[in-house]
Amino acid sequence: MLSAFARAFQTPDLRKKLLFTLGIMVLFRLGSHIPIPGVSFTAVNECVKETKNNGLFGLVNLFSGGALLQLTIFALGIMPYITASIILQLLTVVIPRLEALKKEGQAGTAKITQYTRYLTIALAVLQGTGIVATASSGALFSGCPVANQIVPDTGVFRIAVMVITMTAGTTVIMWLGELITDRGIGNGMSLLIFTSIAAQFPSSMWAIKSSGTIGGGWVEFLSVVAVGVIVVMLVIFVEQAQRRIPVQYAKRMIGRRAFGGTSTYIPLKVNQAGVIPVIFASSLLYIPALVVQLTNSQAGWATWIRTNFVKGDHPIYMATYFLLIVFFAFFYVAISFNPEEVADNMKKYGGFIPGIRAGRPTAEYLNYVLTRITWPGSLYLGLIALIPMIALVAFGQQTNFPFGGTSVLIVVGVGLETVKQIESQLQQRNYEGFLR
Repeated sequence: MLSAFARAFQTPDLRKKLLFTLGIMVLFRLGSHIPIPGVSFTAVNECVKETKNNGLFGLVNLFSGGALLQLTIFALGIMPYITASIILQLLTVVIPRLEALKKEGQAGTAKITQYTRYLTIALAVLQGTGIVATASSGALFSGCPVANQIVPDTGVFRIAVMVITMTAGTTVIMWLGELITDRGIGNGMSLLIFTSIAAQFPSSMWAIKSSGTIGGGWVEFLSVVAVGVIVVMLVIFVEQAQRRIPVQYAKRMIGRRAFGGTSTYIPLKVNQAGVIPVIFASSLLYIPALVVQLTNSQAGWATWIRTNFVKGDHPIYMATYFLLIVFFAFFYVAISFNPEEVADNMKKYGGFIPGIRAGRPTAEYLNYVLTRITWPGSLYLGLIALIPMIALVAFGQQTNFPFGGTSVLIVVGVGLETVKQIESQLQQRNYEGFLR
């Protein structure tokens, strides 16, 4: 495996792609430490030290590599682009015009990508305005004594400059991600998310060691590492698992030649929805907490939400989170994989599943199999997402458990995909991958 890495850097064009990708990652991390104008850097640092966990903006802070709570130029991270991509993907099923564009091939995909960019900028303006308003009111770090001093000047011009800077930062991140996709290795947006999440692993692990009480914290540290290795192995096992449905194509005579007659399969992954259900559920559960925090209401319903939905370790929150993930897993699989469309395409090109008639019986069989394998996939997603919350209860409120939830799913998924791309590049030149 190490010799394969050495060969990757010995190949000139592959070395150039790898170094270009690493350079963009370094540039992205540098931008995550430059504060936006109008922010008191001293007050922000003091509040970040006192506020170890911020469940309200936890997902956005995760995807920004901790830049959100530090109010840097890349504070919004890649989250607006992810949200815009998900919205466009959902609208493609609802709006016929977008569905037609998707079927047009490369030209239609380029048009949808352009719409995604416009929507990303609009969402960045909205999210930037909300975060700046929250920081100005002191609600971003509730409980910090200097939270009201984070934004000393709350004038309209200063607030506008801060929002524009955050929006520009998101636009630059989007551009950097597209540069990696065009000139580097792997999917640019996914690698930037990978960089943001991986950057928080060392600090999270050291926090576990510092807050430990047995053997100077080393027992807790090594226990978390052992659990993390097991969780990563489980995630890799499930992410690679798939149900292969055999497909046989009949022979066709064209003139004097016979075409077709091949055997292939339809790969249905156990986790067909990926990490999307976790993002959906997290975003939906942040809405009531955000409304309560911005309105600062003292009504009975607001108190109930603060008690059960803000910290993220309450049993009601955990149960709701788990059920939402299961629901969105089925929902996303239903809109992303259409059994009737697959069955029609198979019938059009003379394909059939052995033992199943073409047409409607094939669609019903695919739907049956997809429902059966989505159940374990959705339950697996829910359990992985609950690991950090269980760790909060087990290790204490001031501990961020790095191996669980959205972070480990994205890190493992992006890591596997990037390694596959590097391996395919190596096999084109040396006919050897990472493992012999």
